[in-house]
Amino acid sequence: MNEPAHDSSFIVHRSSFIGHVLVLRLSALGDVIHTIPAVLSLKDADVSWVVEAPYCELVDVVAGVEAIPVRLKQWARSPIASRAAMRDTIRAMRGADVSIDFQGLVKSAMLGVFAGAKERIGFDRNAIREKPALLFTNRKVAVDTTKHVVEQNLELVWSAATQVAAVPSGSTAATGVAALHTGNWAAFARDMPQHDVVILPGAGRRDKLWPAERWREVARRTGALVAWGPGEEQLAREISEKIAPPTNLRELAGLLKNARLVIGADTGPLHLAAALGTKVVGLYGPTNSQRNGPYGQLGRCIQAKSMAEISVEAVMNMVERVIAE
Repeated sequence: MNEPAHDSSFIVHRSSFIGHVLVLRLSALGDVIHTIPAVLSLKDADVSWVVEAPYCELVDVVAGVEAIPVRLKQWARSPIASRAAMRDTIRAMRGADVSIDFQGLVKSAMLGVFAGAKERIGFDRNAIREKPALLFTNRKVAVDTTKHVVEQNLELVWSAATQVAAVPSGSTAATGVAALHTGNWAAFARDMPQHDVVILPGAGRRDKLWPAERWREVARRTGALVAWGPGEEQLAREISEKIAPPTNLRELAGLLKNARLVIGADTGPLHLAAALGTKVVGLYGPTNSQRNGPYGQLGRCIQAKSMAEISVEAVMNMVERVIAE
């Protein structure tokens, strides 16, 4: 492992802003987790976080800041029926002095304008996902896009801070790992049964999925429990008869926290497992594990050009190595 180990004595870098700070990172699970270290570095500030409703508990409990829920897809489908909810959300956002857009999309950046924030901070054009979002920010920050997303988010906060309290010694990676584990993860995870190995076969994109028959072989060799989310139950049953019950996010966190090892592709629950301190093995094809992998455990990822190129033997070799560590 080339990454720094978590040091509980490490003092997390804190960036201080004057006034009320509005964090804009709406989704998805892995991206919200990757934003938590940057938000934790703002704990001395007055912070609210605009986030999709399913992740509000994660923000409230782990990051310890006020969560302002949004349901943008639902609101877009039913704008008239959603008027009251939209009005309440805008009212909750109002009064922000500074907004920080970690998402880089038009839908996130424009919320800073709706909030009335005088200083609207975001990534510059080299790091932003949707270039028109630049129209809604008035302070563009350059970051090193070759670094992990967690470190890019930390750079965004540090570069934008009005005042910076003691800059830590050591690498950004060391700071990021320390900041991630400073979150109140233990309180977020529900009490769930223990399992030796848990498999996460789902993914948000088809090209991130590993073939079910290969998962089946890994499950057979490891005796793993297969966890699943919305729309993934059939896939789980194709892999094994040993599947987890339906879980909400906090129950899933408990399941992952109590596992000896979690194996999965580039999916939010894999990042959740790593943040909870559980050993993971990550399978990466179309995405770069060094930029998007389970933070703090990038050396436990298998990287290939496509998921089809990852063999069962490669996964089992990594599993054996990680368990032995």
